Amino acid sequence: MDKQNLAFNKKNFILLGIGMIIIIIGFLLMTGPGSTETTFEADIFSTRRTKIAPFICFFGFVFMIYGILHKPSDKK
Repeated sequence: MDKQNLAFNKKNFILLGIGMIIIIIGFLLMTGPGSTETTFEADIFSTRRTKIAPFICFFGFVFMIYGILHKPSDKK
């Protein structure tokens, strides 16, 4: 298969991988102890879980969109 016919090149896949890693980091930042019926965990409303982690996930999704839309260069 000719490389000119491929939609993505190596740089696109690297950008997609970086975006996926950023999204995973954001979801890991959202994890933590949850509240149960008998105890209330105030950490579910922490700044890390409600503001920082969703922003990191959003940035990761935007980065993945950039990785998809990035046009491969015509250099040989």
